[in-house]
Amino acid sequence: MKVLAVDPGDKRIGLAISDPTGTISRPLMVLKHVSREKDAEKITEIAQQEAVGLIVVGWALDSVGEVGPQARKSERLADLIRRKCTISVKLWDESDTTQLAVESRIKLGVSRKKRKGHLDDLAASILLQDFLIQNEDLISEDD
Repeated sequence: MKVLAVDPGDKRIGLAISDPTGTISRPLMVLKHVSREKDAEKITEIAQQEAVGLIVVGWALDSVGEVGPQARKSERLADLIRRKCTISVKLWDESDTTQLAVESRIKLGVSRKKRKGHLDDLAASILLQDFLIQNEDLISEDD
């Protein structure tokens, strides 16, 4: 089953997608945040075009694992996506995905100048890969 990951932000939304077996994630694209309603419509449209079986929305829990303002925004976006399509939607803790994206680019030897770009889709890919690893049984059962 293909899975779409959404890394919501205040300015941009990173998207990543898995391979058809739900094993490997890759960055897909970055959307400019417009409004929650329009963002949910666009995400739903992309999910349907890509024929995904699951949408995973990043859930930014705070440092002690509690639901804060950013996590509530993610919950509201996930609820809107659920209302707009029949694809299952799950929330997944996205803590540290942006920092991990920066670190992965450093490890790859990307120069500081080139690392200044947006990492939203890469952060979504890291979020998705974590989800796929933690839910391997769930994904493979749905094939």
